[in-house]
Amino acid sequence: MGYITASGICIACGQLFSFHPNKVPSLNGKPICKDCVDKKINPIRKEKGLAPITYANDAYQSGQNEDEINWGHQP
Repeated sequence: MGYITASGICIACGQLFSFHPNKVPSLNGKPICKDCVDKKINPIRKEKGLAPITYANDAYQSGQNEDEINWGHQP
């Protein structure tokens, strides 16, 4: 068993943050931080009558099982 945390720059605000690499919301493969999803993007989507962006409860946590990480290999 292993742990993995990805770090990246939020495409919306430019802040560095950590996330689960296979569960974080992204746009064109670029991650979006939780604050931007919850406080910026989803309120705009709601105003426009669009469904909110959803994410797994652990999207902004370390992956706790290395078997759940997609390492770029085909299943």
